[in-house]
Amino acid sequence: MRRVAIVGVGQTEHRFRRDDVTYPELAREAVAVALEHAGLEVGAIEAAVLALAPDALMGVAHAERWVADALGVAGKPFMRVNTGGSTGITTAHAAFYHVASGMFDCVLAAGADRVGESGDAQLVLNTMWDVLYERPFPLNAINMLALQAVRYMAKYGTTEYHMALAAVKNRRHALKNPHAHLRKEVTVEEVLASRVICWPIKLFDACPQSTGGCALVLCSEELARRLPGPKAWIDGVGNCAETYFMGDRMGPAAEHDHADADALAEAIARAYRQAGIQDPRREIDVAELYAPFSNIELHAIEAARLCDKGQAGWLLEKGEFHLGRRQPVNPSGGVLCANPIAVTAMVRVAEAALQVMGHAGERQVDGARTALATGIGGDHQFYGAMVLRAE
Repeated sequence: MRRVAIVGVGQTEHRFRRDDVTYPELAREAVAVALEHAGLEVGAIEAAVLALAPDALMGVAHAERWVADALGVAGKPFMRVNTGGSTGITTAHAAFYHVASGMFDCVLAAGADRVGESGDAQLVLNTMWDVLYERPFPLNAINMLALQAVRYMAKYGTTEYHMALAAVKNRRHALKNPHAHLRKEVTVEEVLASRVICWPIKLFDACPQSTGGCALVLCSEELARRLPGPKAWIDGVGNCAETYFMGDRMGPAAEHDHADADALAEAIARAYRQAGIQDPRREIDVAELYAPFSNIELHAIEAARLCDKGQAGWLLEKGEFHLGRRQPVNPSGGVLCANPIAVTAMVRVAEAALQVMGHAGERQVDGARTALATGIGGDHQFYGAMVLRAE
């Protein structure tokens, strides 16, 4: 396969609502920024991969046809991707393979979401589970991951306090990110006192409903070398899927322990192998990990092998994974501070790319040359990872 670089990154500001633009205009905002960052015109784009939410959340059938014209790719090859919360990184992977295969030299990965306008998205998300056995409970994205938190706490002895530490860290990081939706610092006491959503997850442990867009421009090495700006080289990609049934992750007959993220760990391991990463604790400089609830950040850190299983909470207590420490996790504020679901995982890739490009502004990690980005989608079922490096 050919070597591929991200040469342009674009994001909108993430908010609860954007009444001043239509959905295609929102996506176009991000694309315009990415093209300017890359130093390219839209005519250079040969194909596009679009990250869109399911039609039930968008309220528009075949919305990719609606968006393609606004992005300037009408009449060019384009495809739509959706894998739940991991849609953004799956889109980036698809764009990567479009270029790595030799099919195209310059591909756009882009999308947007207006989650704040989707009403109670949990009613739609409930439909991802088995209609006879699991949907009637009713399972949704929140109580499914509350069950994970309970199991993790029982297995490793961590507490709601350790979950709160992750939320406090990310809120503090988001103060340095002009794109973040939630940019207000909170204390551990405020997190613990916030309204219980589904125990042990509380309001300040949870991601917001965000509206925003994101875009990436990916190029072949030959084209990237002709462009003047810094590049983020995609040196490793990995995917893995978990069992469909939640019941297979709990109880004495469980195939995998719901406390851990073994399928995510496998996706990351595949990306590490492709990138030649052997010692992540030494070789990864910064990680943008998909974690829509504070408890998920704990096992995502462990899946990335940045620490041993069950140790992430205790290390947070010692101040690890903060900006200024050896391996910052989610210096952008992460999913806890901005969650336009269809592109949330693409934002992880975008933020990782900005870090190795040296373009992350106040949230820049000094000397960052190797970064990890991840995504999680479905019923904690689809996992993606990407390793990015500087020149």
